[in-house]
Amino acid sequence: MKNTNFLTQQYIQNKKFNISHNYLSSQFNDYKKIFKKIEKLIKFNDYTLGFEVEKFEKKFAKLINAKHCIGVGSGTDAIYLALKVLDLKNGDEVITTPYTFYATINAIVQADCKPNFVDAGQDFNINPDLIEKSITKKTKAILVVHWSGRICDMKKINQIAKKYKLFVIEDACHAALSFKKNKFAGNFGDIGCFSLHPLKNLNVWGDGGMIVTNNNKINKKLKLIRNHGLVDRNNIKFFGVNSRLDTLQAIVANHLLPKLKNITFSRIKNANYLDDNLKHIKQIYIPKREKSSREVFHLYCIQVKNRDKLARFLISKGIDAKKHYPIPMHLQKPSKQMFGYKKGDFPMAEKLSKDTLSLPVHEYVTKKQLDFIIKQIKLFYFK
Repeated sequence: MKNTNFLTQQYIQNKKFNISHNYLSSQFNDYKKIFKKIEKLIKFNDYTLGFEVEKFEKKFAKLINAKHCIGVGSGTDAIYLALKVLDLKNGDEVITTPYTFYATINAIVQADCKPNFVDAGQDFNINPDLIEKSITKKTKAILVVHWSGRICDMKKINQIAKKYKLFVIEDACHAALSFKKNKFAGNFGDIGCFSLHPLKNLNVWGDGGMIVTNNNKINKKLKLIRNHGLVDRNNIKFFGVNSRLDTLQAIVANHLLPKLKNITFSRIKNANYLDDNLKHIKQIYIPKREKSSREVFHLYCIQVKNRDKLARFLISKGIDAKKHYPIPMHLQKPSKQMFGYKKGDFPMAEKLSKDTLSLPVHEYVTKKQLDFIIKQIKLFYFK
């Protein structure tokens, strides 16, 4: 039987790049300090929903001006639990974008709902002008994805949601500390969902996630759902799930949280430098940066001509050029089989999947490395 764990080979491949998307060894080079904090955990034994989890929940909520934060097992679980807490039923439709990571759609399907795709705009996010005509009697929610930390047009989306009495859920897994007009991602809808996956801007040593809400009722119910529905050691209010942020992972998150602002501003600085040096190349399209928004650049994505050839060229030069993502969600095999989607249904998402290239932009990429990336891109197009 073929080994389905492709990640081990991917980790080996990542080591070969001189300029990589993976920066974890550098980010956690002070790991001995974290080990010291973990020693306290071992002595106190609060491995499950311990004090460090509560500490992280309070700190993260305060950081993004949210009323409540609930630590959960992963970003995917955050989206799944958001759908469950809103009491969506089997067959209810959730409007979302086909240009996203698989987790967004997996969560919808696992919640027994149907993804109702609406095409993306050239800015990578869902096109709000196409949402209203896609609403049906079964539509119950709009699940937006703030792609790479770029906040969607929430003013238009919330107006539509209000008109049709729909819930709004934010997949903000890329968007910790993103804001638009001084409101942080996660606060625009009924619920905001975040990931602590190792390659997120705010990350831990495994899986982890959190949900934010400003609704007291949703907060109370989520805290029950994530922990089997337990109201105390011996009684459940309803049947829930096991999706708790581990105390050990919360220790790592709390250690990194004070560094998040510096991480964010470093990424923005690097992205701006790439923008300034690539924007005059006619074969490259860079989405307009909104002055009233902070885009946190979980990924630095541009749309380029001859994407696949350029990616291979950059990889040959030791640059970790990636495709996020070469197959849009409506053309994934399960989407075609289960929901009948086909090629041509969402042309912009398909174009983005063919043209989008992601370049390393994290806080440990040096100016010298950025200059090398820029030089190689220019060499490819102008040789």
